[in-house]
Amino acid sequence: IRQAFDTELSIRTLFEAPPPAGPTRREQRAAASATLASGVQTLTVAEDEAGMRIDRFLSARFPQLPFTRVQSLVRKGELRVDGKRAKAADRLEPGAAVRVPPLKLDPQPDRPRSPAKAAGDAEFLRSLILYEDAEMMILNKPFGLAVQGGSGTVRHVDGLLEALTGPDGQRPRLVHRLDKDTAGCLIVAKTRLAAATLAKSFRSRAARKIYWALVVGVPRTRQGRVSTYLAKDEPTDADARMRVAKHGDEGASHALTYYATVDQAAQKLAWLSLKPVTGRTHQLRAHAAHIGHPIVGDPKYFEVENWELPGGIQSRLHLLARRIVIPHPRTGQPVDVSAPLPPHMAQSWNLLGFDAARYDPIVEAPEA
Repeated sequence: IRQAFDTELSIRTLFEAPPPAGPTRREQRAAASATLASGVQTLTVAEDEAGMRIDRFLSARFPQLPFTRVQSLVRKGELRVDGKRAKAADRLEPGAAVRVPPLKLDPQPDRPRSPAKAAGDAEFLRSLILYEDAEMMILNKPFGLAVQGGSGTVRHVDGLLEALTGPDGQRPRLVHRLDKDTAGCLIVAKTRLAAATLAKSFRSRAARKIYWALVVGVPRTRQGRVSTYLAKDEPTDADARMRVAKHGDEGASHALTYYATVDQAAQKLAWLSLKPVTGRTHQLRAHAAHIGHPIVGDPKYFEVENWELPGGIQSRLHLLARRIVIPHPRTGQPVDVSAPLPPHMAQSWNLLGFDAARYDPIVEAPEA
């Protein structure tokens, strides 16, 4: 009898499914968030996390932690990288040791994602795809949709991307961001390695970006260059208004933009094509206002007195991330994608008689 039992057990062992190889990435993230609340820990930066900003690194490792909380940790100097105080813009090297302090996290109820909602979110994201392959995709972000969460922001691209999480727990991740009211090309990486490579392209300025805007008035110089230093009005506010500052001012960073006038409506409005060389917060909006031609519908930088919106033109930010050209993360070949005008800008272009197919002179502007 014993021999028969051993034989049966051996046969069952051969044909039963092997035990799981280990925890999924989703389970690892959940465990990391639980560990975060328990005490100080030191994280080691992996090879495919090289080049990530410290705040993005923490958000990826601890999705349970609100991004505003991550920014607060960095701002207060509570994070250490290889023993040194970390800054938000610091880039991580593989093998670096990141010391994270103990935190009190609010308990998260176990709310399984609704299959119907996940399917709806996935379908919505797929409807926005302008380009896609195995490593990356480029979305046509609509006006009014935030890229990341914040105070009072529930629906945003970063949250929607959860619906495209693969069986291995890998989810698409943001590589850069656009303002909530800026429409157009938004790059999303499908793997952590692709994210690191694409982020490096942005840092090295290998990514070329062109924006379209409708502005008040017509620049005297049809093609020009705007070079200033920009700093936040309120350093602790992530979405604060940017002001033109002086070199050496606290928090001031150099910002460089090339612009070209594509078309105009009398002397009242102009269609500008903008090529940012640097990537500062609100750079194009602040620069347009700085040269006396703020972007139509801009709630932060529009300060023209007694100016009335022409009939039929909506009071929405008229700024489009029109085109992006970036080396592919695997092949290095250029990926060149353009986004169509969002509905409110298309309506304005029609009313003003602008032709979106018109030659764009900004392509001749320098790259640096």
